[in-house]
Amino acid sequence: MDDSLRELYQEVILDHSKHPRHFGKMEHPTHEADGYNPLCGDKVKLYLNVDMDGRIADIKFEGRGCAISQASASLMTEMLEGRTVAEAEKLMGGFLHLVKGEDAGDLGEDDRERLDVMAGVSAFPMRVKCATLAWHTMKSALDGKSALEGGAPAKSE
Repeated sequence: MDDSLRELYQEVILDHSKHPRHFGKMEHPTHEADGYNPLCGDKVKLYLNVDMDGRIADIKFEGRGCAISQASASLMTEMLEGRTVAEAEKLMGGFLHLVKGEDAGDLGEDDRERLDVMAGVSAFPMRVKCATLAWHTMKSALDGKSALEGGAPAKSE
């Protein structure tokens, strides 16, 4: 990766971290879950409203943590709103491959282009957990589980 592209990706991560999209509490979500990374202390609470057609009608998050975890949560919420649950799970699978440095060929071209900003995380194994925290929390919310170690079950209606 050339220096100008690396710098652009860093700017995107910092922008999402400093100005997170979909940040805040949601009243009356259909699904929610807490996520916690005990290695670094990152925390995220995810709220989803899934409509009758299985589409994510609204998504929000709260939390605190490093720039990578906050940027990843922001980017994720921006990309998942309006998608079906099946599409969200497929996107998560591709994202997990991407940040682990594996083949992410199952990502569509547009999704791959947007998520490439996080691909550099694969060079830092300890940061992969930061990048994937919100995504695992989203999956836990949809499954009705908690991603918070020792936490209560997630709300799922």
